[in-house]
Formats: sequence, structure tokens, C-alpha cells
Amino acid sequence: MEHRPDRSVATTAPIRWIRSIAKAIGPGVITGAADDDPSGIATYSVAGAQLGTKLLWTALLTWPLMAAVQMMCARIGKVTGEGLAANFKQRFPRWLLLTFVIALLAANTINIAADLAGMADAAAMLSGVNSHWFVIAFAIFISWATVRLQYRQIASVLKWLVLVLFAYPITAFVVGANWSQVLRDTLMPSMPHSRNEWETLVAILGTTISPYLFFWQASEEVEEEKSAGQSTLAQRRGATRDELRLRNIDVGVGAFFSNMVMFFIILTTGITLNRHGIVNIETSRQAAEALRPFAGNFAAALFTMGIVGVGFLAIPTLAGSAAYAFAETLGWRQGLSKKLRQARWFYTLILISTAVGVLLDFIGINPVKALYWTAVINGLLAPFLLVAILMVAADKKLMQGQPGSRLGWIVVAITTVAMFVASVAMFVV
Repeated sequence: MEHRPDRSVATTAPIRWIRSIAKAIGPGVITGAADDDPSGIATYSVAGAQLGTKLLWTALLTWPLMAAVQMMCARIGKVTGEGLAANFKQRFPRWLLLTFVIALLAANTINIAADLAGMADAAAMLSGVNSHWFVIAFAIFISWATVRLQYRQIASVLKWLVLVLFAYPITAFVVGANWSQVLRDTLMPSMPHSRNEWETLVAILGTTISPYLFFWQASEEVEEEKSAGQSTLAQRRGATRDELRLRNIDVGVGAFFSNMVMFFIILTTGITLNRHGIVNIETSRQAAEALRPFAGNFAAALFTMGIVGVGFLAIPTLAGSAAYAFAETLGWRQGLSKKLRQARWFYTLILISTAVGVLLDFIGINPVKALYWTAVINGLLAPFLLVAILMVAADKKLMQGQPGSRLGWIVVAITTVAMFVASVAMFVV
């Protein structure tokens, strides 16, 4: 006899909503959390230390923009059954695609170096052990886990690591704030007036709407389908309305938490460091240590632990996104669901990128300056990639007759224009 669920008690709307979110959580939440990597934390700390709470409004602006971009990338991966680079390959000249992926690899490798340095500095602050040992230990552990674990195992671990991001809202409430001023700076935008302020705005846009997240989001949609047994391209093509709805929830939740954390980092550093005249931040450790006299040991420790935790989430994303892009461009076998011997070049690039990141740390590059300028470079590169994404999303043939929605296309187009304008303003103001 067929079992039928008991429907005698109606499920309330809030419970159904919570269940929908729980069911939907996947690549979008992981991608959103990875956006708040140590490079993002450093960039937001610089913004708060230099400009106080003047740029809090950017968190309100970037939430829908980031969500729309990531939803479009997710839709491309889900509907076409291939990553971004594979779709670009069918639409654009090979030389242009190689330019994109080489720039992505360079920016990501510098970002990995800076993230490792930020994590190591934070761990050294908590333990008293020399940070160079932590750079090596973190790189080895992350590389081992990326190569040895299957995609499902990696995704499960990354989902739990998302919880470390709550350290930043807690820190802000521990510190205390003038909430009427915070509300004013959030809802009433203060436009940049100097070149330095425009650079900071471009860096915020570049680290929030980052090129590596575009590639990672689309590729992880493909990994999700492969792990569900859809091993061939024909099986992966197309998506049901329910699949797209769940992914939109997933991406929307991830983008919300990402921008919420950004908001509270700018707020925390703005109401402590900037207020007390500490405007030049050189390392993430310095940012955390500078908080201690004004926010207390607990807040400084929370800020520091967040840097370490989110680094474990972000570095596999950085290395993996570039490897996916190169593999799709050059026709390599690829995927975190494959073993090392099945995708040698894919994993080799991940390991080389991480190793070069370690090397950069040992030759004495200033980590926060590297982080900051990588964010600026991403801010300059991203709008060109967004133009390519818009063209693919509007291509009915590539998109299997399921192109992006008109509203999504308009929002991403607005994002593209905004990033172009900010980039130009940085050079002419």
C-alpha cells in the first residue's frame, strides 16, 4: 500500500519558507561567503579606516547587483550544462578568452598569496607562532583537501564554514555604534569626491562583484548536476522552473549574507579605527590588533577568527575558478568530482597557483596592498566579463531556449555600466 504523508496539520508559511531555503542552500551560499575572503575583509577594513561609515550605502547597493550577476552565472551553468569559459569559447575568439583566463589566473594567484598571508597573520596573533609556518601549513592542508576530497565532501565542509561570517555582525554589536548615524550613512549615499575615494569604491565593487565568483558559480552548478548523476552534457542541458527557483533562493541568500558581512566590517572599522585617527592599515593583523584598545579582546579575537575561517572557504574557490576556466578553454578534463589521475592538468594548475601564492608571501609582498590592488584590478576586469556574460545569457541557442529574464538582464547591464563609470572616474577625478 502506498504511503501517503499526513496532511492533517497544514504547514505554516514560515515553515515552508525555511524548508525552501534549507533545500536550496548550495553553490550560491558558498559563493556568497567566499566573497568575504581575507582580501574582501582587508578592502572593507581599509574603506572603514580611511572613510569611516561614509561608504556603508555601498552594501545596500551591491546586494541586488551581486545577486543578479550570480543568478545569471548560475542560470548559464544550470541551463547549458557547462561553465562560463566553455560558453565563452563558443561565442568569442580564442585570443580574447585566453586574455580573460590569464588575467583571472594572475589576479587569483595574487589573491591566494594575500589570503594565505592574512590567515597566517591572524593565526599568529592568536597563537604567537611565526606566521610563515602557518602559510605553509594552511597551503598544504587546503591543497590536500581540494585534491583528495570529492565535490560533495568539499561542498559540505564549505557550507559549515559559512557560519564563521557571523563573527563580524557580533563584533559590530559588541563595539557599539551610533545607529541613527549608521542609518543615515546607509540610506543617504555620499558620493566619492577624491581619486582615493573613487579607488576605494572601485576596490569595493571589484572585491564584491569579483570575476572569480562568476566562473566558480557556473562551474559549481555543473558539479552539482554531475554529483546528481547527470554525467553527460546532454543530460545536464536545460533546467526546470523549480530548479531555477531554488537556485535563485540559494544565490539571493548567499548575496544577502555576503553584503551583510561587508556592511558590518566597514561599520566596525569605521566606528573604531577611523574615529580614533587610525586610517593607514597595512596588514589584516594590524586591523585586528588596532581594534583591541577600542573594542576589547573579545571583539578583536572574533574579527581575527573570522579571517582564518573564511580563508579556508575562499582559497579553494580562487584556485578552483581559474582551473575551471583554463580547463574549459583548453579542453582539459576537469572537476572536483574527479580524482587526480583523471584530471591531472586541472589539479596541477590548482597546486601551482597555491604554491606560487606561498612563494609570493616569502618574497615580502605587502599583503594588504596586494589585496587592495587585486580588488581594483578585478573592478576593472569585471565589467568586460559582464558584457560577455550578458551576451551569452541573451543567446537563445546557447541557453537552450531559456535565456535570462529581462529584469535580470537589465540589472546586470546596470551593474556593468556602474562598474565602467567607477573605473573611469578613478582615473579622471
